[in-house]
Amino acid sequence: MTKNYKTLKLDPKYTPKKNEEYMSVEQKAYFYNILISRRKEVIAAIEKGMSEISTNINIDSLDGTNNEGDDASATEQANSQMKFLDRNKNLLVKIDSLLERLEKGKYGYSVISGEEIGLKRLLARPLATMTLEETEEIESKER
Repeated sequence: MTKNYKTLKLDPKYTPKKNEEYMSVEQKAYFYNILISRRKEVIAAIEKGMSEISTNINIDSLDGTNNEGDDASATEQANSQMKFLDRNKNLLVKIDSLLERLEKGKYGYSVISGEEIGLKRLLARPLATMTLEETEEIESKER
């Protein structure tokens, strides 16, 4: 019977090792747990941000004072909160995409070349989608 990485219970001290088969069921379970945990954190941050924006809108509408300085500050704060929400929504999309890649057996492999991203890189950046070399090449072209 094949083990399912989604339901596999890992030892809490387990960390993927270089001498294991790359993207073994245990490694998939390890990264699945990280991605699911990160997804929950991002959803909580989005919900908190939405609540704060809603609260601020309600307070501002009840305030009744039309101080330009307060209005500018409130607008700046709202813009900052919206950027934060946008970043988290984009992060959620990326995490969902990685979970889908994991399901298809493509997690841990570059979206560009299909090469192994590498265990060391994934342990440092579980959301990595390219090898370090590919990332550096793209970043050097953007400069």
